[in-house]
Amino acid sequence: MGNIDSKFKRTMGFLTVVEHPQYGLFGGYLILNTAGRPLEFHCTAPVKPNRAQEILYGPTLESFLYGEQIGQTLINQGSEPPLLVCTDVKPALAARDYVPVPLALVLSSGNQTVLEQPGETLPSSESGEFFRLDAAHRGGPRLVIFQLGRNRLALPQHAEEDRRLIADSLADMADSFDLAEPFQRIRDAIKEAQQALQ
Repeated sequence: MGNIDSKFKRTMGFLTVVEHPQYGLFGGYLILNTAGRPLEFHCTAPVKPNRAQEILYGPTLESFLYGEQIGQTLINQGSEPPLLVCTDVKPALAARDYVPVPLALVLSSGNQTVLEQPGETLPSSESGEFFRLDAAHRGGPRLVIFQLGRNRLALPQHAEEDRRLIADSLADMADSFDLAEPFQRIRDAIKEAQQALQ
């Protein structure tokens, strides 16, 4: 019976941020069980930096808004910590410093090219390829990119130990679970929330 209970408690979180030209940033966080069914959904009120924040935070504003303000808040609202949290927006990776669970960037053909163009590419290693995360900062964080089943993921280099945790968590479903799919569900739910504001 313990195995059955623990199987039902296996969850994954999906975090994304959508920008609305009028209202600002909306964060959405969907928690799914391993069958892909929703268990919880959380959405932020719109977040819009003022001009002083834009000036003072400079190139760190995105990671502050996406990671600290939105990502950290949403992930901590979940009733139970998931096995891992996936995001499709790289500035949200900054939330990893504030949450107790692994946080990985799910790469698709669209955001992979964005990743690989700026910054320098380092030589491959056993742990994967390394890419600059933020080309605006010399010596800034780098991403470790790796394949897990049908999914291509990236982690900040300083959180590379999360790779083992993620591989262990997804071992039995890495080939069958499309980690990019839930983000469209979140974007659709955020769009519904935006329409309520109008």
